[in-house]
Amino acid sequence: MAGRLVIATGNAHKVGELRALLPGIPLVGLDAFAPMAAPDETAPDYAGNAIIKARAAYAHTGEPSLADDSGLEVDGLDGAPGVHSARYAPGDDAARRAALLANLAARGPGAARTARFVCVIAIAGLPALPEGVLVDGCLVVRGVCEGRIVSAERGAGGFGYDPLFEVPSLGRTFAELTSEEKHALSHRGRAATALLPALRALFQENHRRA
Repeated sequence: MAGRLVIATGNAHKVGELRALLPGIPLVGLDAFAPMAAPDETAPDYAGNAIIKARAAYAHTGEPSLADDSGLEVDGLDGAPGVHSARYAPGDDAARRAALLANLAARGPGAARTARFVCVIAIAGLPALPEGVLVDGCLVVRGVCEGRIVSAERGAGGFGYDPLFEVPSLGRTFAELTSEEKHALSHRGRAATALLPALRALFQENHRRA
C-alpha cells in the first residue's frame, strides 16, 4: 500500500482535527494534489456520503483516501439538519446556526432540545482490511456524541454548530471546550478512536516491508 493517507476534504478545521486524532498516521491533504471537483453527496446517509467522497479522492489521487461525513441531529426538528447539516441554510456557519435556532423556536417551547453529533469515516483504497468492517469495499467506522441544543451561542472555539451543542455532563458547549476535551468526547474523536488501531497496524506493516 502507499505510505500515506489522503484526507479527502477541503475543510481546514476537519484536517486539523483529524491530524490530532490520528497521531502517528502519515496524512496528506488534498491541497498536495491537482484541484479536484467535489463529488455530489447524493446518498441518504452519512456512510454513503463518506464512501462517495473517499472513493472520489482515491480515484483522483491514486492513494488510500479518508473522508468523513458528519451532521447534527436535533430531536425537536425530527432529526434535522442531519446529512444536510453543511447545507442547512445559505451562507456561512453563523447563518446555519441562526437558522437552526429559529426553526427550533418556531416549534414552540416544548420542542425537544436533545441532539447528537454523528460522524462516519470511510477509507477507500486500502488493500488489506480486517474482516467484518467493510462497506462497499471501504473501511467504515461511526462515532456518536449525545448532547442538547442551547438557546443562544456560547464559546469562541470549535466550528460549525459547536457553539450550540452542549455536553450535559460538563454543562459546556463544544465551543467552550479545549481541543483535548473536545477530541475525547466528540463524534469525530470517537470514530477516529475506533479507526486508529487498524490504521496503525496497516501502516506499521507497510513500514516493515519498506
